[in-house]
Amino acid sequence: MTQGPRFWRSIDQRYNLEGVKCGNCGQAIFPARTLCPTCRHLSVGKLAPFQMSGAGTVESFTVVHSPPNGFELQAPYVMAIVKLAEGPKLTAQIVDVDNADMRVGMPVHKVFRRINQDGEGGVIHYGYKFSARPVRGQGAKGQAPMPVEGPRGSHRSPGAPGRLG
Repeated sequence: MTQGPRFWRSIDQRYNLEGVKCGNCGQAIFPARTLCPTCRHLSVGKLAPFQMSGAGTVESFTVVHSPPNGFELQAPYVMAIVKLAEGPKLTAQIVDVDNADMRVGMPVHKVFRRINQDGEGGVIHYGYKFSARPVRGQGAKGQAPMPVEGPRGSHRSPGAPGRLG
């Protein structure tokens, strides 16, 4: 398993897609909060850490052609609202799919990828993105499906032109 820098790994929401589950109503919540948005005060002391499976579907998407500073080499890229199998929705980049093939309802799964790098020799920031690559099958019960391995090269070397995937 690829490991990111220590400070990044310590933030479960960014690295593991960990949220909380309300012991009062059963709702899965991401990112983690101290109160359930449904139960409010009734959830005090009843929220437990909860690992999201990483499986989801695309609810809405856009292709970014004019990216913010630092992401110019990735354009065009797809940003989407992903509804996780457990219910929460989040915004994430979609990788491993041609922009023209994107569609609402497309199944996706979480992958751990490089987000960006601070200069030539700087810190590399990792996090989750969602892949539309077909899956080989389901992993162990409660785990996200494993992606079919494809050709390497979705990451670029620092300073080299290309896309981060």
